Amino acid sequence: MNIRGSICALVTPFEADGSLDLAAFARLLDYQLAAGTQGFVVAGSTGEAHMLEHGEFDRLLAFALEHVGGRVPVIAGTGEAGTAKTVALTRRASALGADAALVVVPYYVRPTQEGLRRHFLQVADHGNLPLLLYNVPSRTGCDLLPATVASLREHPAILGIKEARGDKPRIRALAELAGRDFVYLSGDDGTAGEAMLAGAAGTISVVANVVPAAFRALCDVAVAGDQAATARAHAALQPLLQALDCAPNPIAVKAGLPLLGLGTALPRLPLVELEDGPDRTRLHQALSSLASLSTAA
Repeated sequence: MNIRGSICALVTPFEADGSLDLAAFARLLDYQLAAGTQGFVVAGSTGEAHMLEHGEFDRLLAFALEHVGGRVPVIAGTGEAGTAKTVALTRRASALGADAALVVVPYYVRPTQEGLRRHFLQVADHGNLPLLLYNVPSRTGCDLLPATVASLREHPAILGIKEARGDKPRIRALAELAGRDFVYLSGDDGTAGEAMLAGAAGTISVVANVVPAAFRALCDVAVAGDQAATARAHAALQPLLQALDCAPNPIAVKAGLPLLGLGTALPRLPLVELEDGPDRTRLHQALSSLASLSTAA
């Protein structure tokens, strides 16, 4: 399975009444495919997975799989706080036809490293899908350490890891674990270029929702090892990345959807829409500047 390059962690568009907006979701998928996005994560944290009902998860994933039609991998977010629930959701994603599962470190419960090892082995053994591990300590309160990753990478169902820690020691440690049968993907847009230059095979990105072509360009030059081109591509994205830091994900990136005709800016409670003010203005200006650069190119 070719899971590499620019992979978009898709937002979930909602109608004004809070229901799924599948028409906007179709436009988002088409926008991504036309720009060269190389894979999708559906119902991850950016997709407000934990605010989706079971039936909505099924409809969203089934819709994406049908619409994409095998052109790029579709990865389902199936991580839950409990192992049994994670296995059950992963099996459901498998039954719907997902290509792989993105399984986040169990959140809130803060397991030990041995607990994490057993958790991921259970999901790999019984989930009926290839897995990507997902480490994001800022959200889960628990850090999947490289030594534990090393103990898991030989399992035939574990494809790799999305690592959202972007500090240099972690980037180096994960790059050392990457290989032909274990893929390291960055999960941090701000340090994605650095991670790919170090050996990451790609990035699962939030910002790609609104600037897929620019992010694909960054991935291409970084994976190719072109440091100068990577620095230029990152510099062009930097104002937008800074603007997106104004609110918890996906509040800010969803504020860019209406400008692109890709749906409303509404998240689901307890998340709230980005208010009018300097943050929204800065975000819109950054998006407009990148659109101008793309047009000029």
